[in-house]
Amino acid sequence: MKALFIGQSYIDVTFLSETMPEGDEKAIAQDYAVSFGGNAVTAAFVCAKLGISPDLLCSMADDWLSRMFRDMAAKYSIPIHSAKVKESSLSFIMPKDGKRAIVRCRDNDFLHPVPDLNLAGCQALHVDGHIPEAALHYAKACRKHGIMTSLDGGAVRENTEELLDYIDVAIVSELFCEQLGKSAEDTLEYLRAKGVKVGGVTQGEKGLLWYEAKSPIKRLAALSVPKERVLDTNGAGDTFHGAYVYGYLANPKGAWEDHFKLARSASAHAIQFLGNEASLPTVQDLDNVQKNFPASD
Repeated sequence: MKALFIGQSYIDVTFLSETMPEGDEKAIAQDYAVSFGGNAVTAAFVCAKLGISPDLLCSMADDWLSRMFRDMAAKYSIPIHSAKVKESSLSFIMPKDGKRAIVRCRDNDFLHPVPDLNLAGCQALHVDGHIPEAALHYAKACRKHGIMTSLDGGAVRENTEELLDYIDVAIVSELFCEQLGKSAEDTLEYLRAKGVKVGGVTQGEKGLLWYEAKSPIKRLAALSVPKERVLDTNGAGDTFHGAYVYGYLANPKGAWEDHFKLARSASAHAIQFLGNEASLPTVQDLDNVQKNFPASD
């Protein structure tokens, strides 16, 4: 095991449509994509596409959608460890004008205890908090063994406060800040006080506000992707997480600013494609993005 990612799995159905039908109306979409989905799940696939396949502990059912998901994971050599549920989860995603509307059908009623995994060789843990018991269990275990721990703080969840005591790198959303009732800057100071070594708040077109250790808060500007090139922003944050974890695994002694620059290139690539699988970047894609899209002011 090179790394362990933990989160809720989905099958995503992403479609482009000018209208959303109501009542007895019907509409024909211009395009669609079916792929894997979920925060830490998408991050795991990004890491694998870039060249380092992590293990993935995620929700799994005994149905045809989970079999489809396992086929997708096998394509990228991602070993799956099951957090057993009765039904697979689905997301229906409608991107439009740089935003996306989402309907989720989620089963997070886990039927069995957290599976006991061998962490030998593991260099990083990345969690999204959607399987709270597993996230906390493995964050504690990884902290004990000196393994880097990373959190996708998309929202404040039931054990987030306790979980943060075992997190080295926490990159959170603006929604996370709102739920805490804090500004982005105050949220970063909260993370620092919790012992998080590297903290950040993703702010879309404004880039990343972040700190490392005792350093002052600084901003990493986003890359300027022309609006006409932006097709689907869903999963861009997940892509960011997967790419910086890859950066760390590829070069554990590298600077976090460099890991985050790699991650912003991955996100800039991803938003130009429909669906999570089509948006997965290669290392060459990241080089091309860095050459073609300047940092915004």
